[in-house]
Amino acid sequence: MTISTLALTPLVSLIAGVLILIMPRLLNYIVAFYLIIVGLLGLFPNLLG
Repeated sequence: MTISTLALTPLVSLIAGVLILIMPRLLNYIVAFYLIIVGLLGLFPNLLG
């Protein structure tokens, strides 16, 4: 099973949103990791497959 970048971005956003609702202190870390992941996927589009 392969997950495309188009399916991965909303999934990561959904998980991040739920985590922020549960533990608001994680907001800075979640945003930072999300931006790093999206940036890497933008720079290296063939990274996932």
